[in-house]
Amino acid sequence: MQHFNPLLSNTSDHKFITIGEIMLRLTPPNYEKIRMTSSFEASYGGSEANIALALANLGVDSTFFTVVPNNSLGKSAVRMLRSNDVHCTPVILTTPEETPTHRLGSYYLETGYGIRASKVIYDRKHSAITEYDFSRVDIHQLLEGFTWLHLSGITPALAPNCAEFIMECIRAAKEMGLTVSFDGNFRSKLWTWEEARDFCTQCLPYVDVLLGIEPYHLWKDEEDHSKGDWKDGVPLQPSYEQQDDIFQRFVERYPNIKCIARHVRYAHSGSENSLKAFMWYEDHTFESKLFTFNVLDRVGGGDAFASGLIYAMMHDYRPMDMINFAVASSAIKHTIRGDANITDDVSTIRDLMNMSYDIKR
Repeated sequence: MQHFNPLLSNTSDHKFITIGEIMLRLTPPNYEKIRMTSSFEASYGGSEANIALALANLGVDSTFFTVVPNNSLGKSAVRMLRSNDVHCTPVILTTPEETPTHRLGSYYLETGYGIRASKVIYDRKHSAITEYDFSRVDIHQLLEGFTWLHLSGITPALAPNCAEFIMECIRAAKEMGLTVSFDGNFRSKLWTWEEARDFCTQCLPYVDVLLGIEPYHLWKDEEDHSKGDWKDGVPLQPSYEQQDDIFQRFVERYPNIKCIARHVRYAHSGSENSLKAFMWYEDHTFESKLFTFNVLDRVGGGDAFASGLIYAMMHDYRPMDMINFAVASSAIKHTIRGDANITDDVSTIRDLMNMSYDIKR
């Protein structure tokens, strides 16, 4: 008898894989501050893991590759992924000899409320993934059989071994014909702005779907950087014309890029935000609807946007539906505790996309 998972009702032919670090997340309950709390709620998260979780819950065949210590924390993180139908066959559980510090990275989230913003404290230095020797991994074997690889700028920021491995993976994926999506995801607590731009710009020739327009160099003159970057002076909340111009500059420089998308956030307070997005696709820039909502948990909103766009592209949505589905995915994530958009009903996102809020009976 051939076994299969009935929950992975993927209606596309895509097989998705992503690579990154999964961490233990510790959050004080009830919007408490870290210095006040006497307990923490434990869960697991990380940008790439969040996307694998979201896609698996929507029925996509999703695999996650990471390195975790072979102890109770590492195995618990893997069990959480597997409980959400993420394939974890390639995950490496290491011994203290392979990763001497033998630890799972963690982070503390102090959830904001009202005018008080959220705050993150990382405790991920010398985690297992940063100490592992990736020369032991056969990258072509790792990627064999997959159609889509997603990477972000977070993992290469962790350590030199991670940066080298991610660059090798993105080159191999392009060589093997996979669709490659990439999210720069700048983290100022991991590396500098210039370090991030230098590395992420090297990835652009291999990217099919680009999420976000930073951190990348987009020089006006490659020979004379004093003339500045095309993105200099563009506001965080650009007009349609400003965003369209930047998209055009990207695809002129990197004609391999088939789609660029970025969401725009309006933070009215720590508890109320609005989101919309822009997307360049098939030689046209599209602008989504504007969604306004109360925030229960903001972390992972960008990952939900990415997973929504990837899902919509895999299922051949029309361009306006693609970008609206992506923003709706992000908006609904803000109402869910934890890092990932654990929404297992596509119609829920599509209803929000169409701004239908009525109870479904």
